Amino acid sequence: MKIIGVIPARFGSTRFPGKPLIKIAGKSLIQRVYLQAQKADLSKIIVATDDKRILDEVASFGGNAVLTGEHHTGTDRIGEVIQNEDFDAVINIQGDEPLIEPQIIDTIINSIKNYQWADMTTAAALIENNDEIDDPNIVKVVFSAAGKALYFSRSRIPFNRNPVQKYYKHIGIYAYRKNFIKKFISLQPSSLEKAESLEQLRALENGFAIHVSEVKYNGFGIDTPGDAETAERLLADSDG
Repeated sequence: MKIIGVIPARFGSTRFPGKPLIKIAGKSLIQRVYLQAQKADLSKIIVATDDKRILDEVASFGGNAVLTGEHHTGTDRIGEVIQNEDFDAVINIQGDEPLIEPQIIDTIINSIKNYQWADMTTAAALIENNDEIDDPNIVKVVFSAAGKALYFSRSRIPFNRNPVQKYYKHIGIYAYRKNFIKKFISLQPSSLEKAESLEQLRALENGFAIHVSEVKYNGFGIDTPGDAETAERLLADSDG
């Protein structure tokens, strides 16, 4: 099974413009993500970007990047990039996670290989910090015993009338089967997707199946300059 990884990277982030180019312990954020993705079992990695500055940065460290048009979501950007690619499934790797663990990428790869009923696969981690449960920036997910996603939400799900339920946070990495992603990007944004601002709900509302793998997760996304400083402290020693 031929699986490629695509890293969407846009320059014009509202909260942190130029984020992919910031330096973290001597390397750009986009290079950090690319280097981690190279450690996973992918046949090819592509950075999908809307800005020549990011394109040039990826070229400077020997990476592979493609300049795309403007798109509403990272998945739509991936859809443009893969039109001329030979693959069976594609992994959407978030471009703002410099500490993404290759093992998580490989877990997603294995699930798209092993769960034939799944149109797409993703991951979740047990929430251990209770402050995250009601944080709308932390997406929660509930799934069946077989790992089939039931719902994703920025709200607390499920409601704990009897306080015995565990909570899981969604890790924003996806694998899509080739035929599915072409269908997915042709669909209009759904009502739940627009309400929660979560594009994976478009798949659920249209009857597609998502497998969720439970993983251990210690990474975090870069949303602010402060996050970048935290990542730099974690990485500086390991880089020597």
